[in-house]
Amino acid sequence: MTLSMYQASVPVFVRMLGNLRSLIEKGGAYAEARKFDGTLLADSRLFADMFPLARQVQIATDAAKGCAARLAGIEQPKFEDTEKTLPEILARIDKTVAFLNTVKAEQVDGSEARPITLALRSGELKFDGQSYLLHFALPNFYFHVTTTYNILRHNGVEIGKMDFLGRVS
Repeated sequence: MTLSMYQASVPVFVRMLGNLRSLIEKGGAYAEARKFDGTLLADSRLFADMFPLARQVQIATDAAKGCAARLAGIEQPKFEDTEKTLPEILARIDKTVAFLNTVKAEQVDGSEARPITLALRSGELKFDGQSYLLHFALPNFYFHVTTTYNILRHNGVEIGKMDFLGRVS
């Protein structure tokens, strides 16, 4: 059985965003139990020159919706990067998953050779669809989800590897 571009992208993003949602919820419960404002977690970072948790989630969600849209050849929704609280961060994850659920396999499958060009501050990056998915979009997405996990864990939120991976059904 072959793995399609859709199977390797959209369901992977949806699953991990669900896991990310659970991590953020646990962060909120942690803050509530210890009687501090969860915004402190949203503003937390691992090191001074790194983005805070809120920005990590913004980038992860942008990576997921951007990848799905580019592979499907459709317009991606634009989200303003204004989230400052854990509930706002959860809402952004939900909006991203809602968009991903509109992307159909027929739109993504066959995109292996689709030209993808990213305009970055450092210049343009050009890929075919498969290289973009496997060597840029997924690693970038996982980097920011992992960094979010690490920020929460660093701040004492009681999460572990299975929270990151999620339960296999």
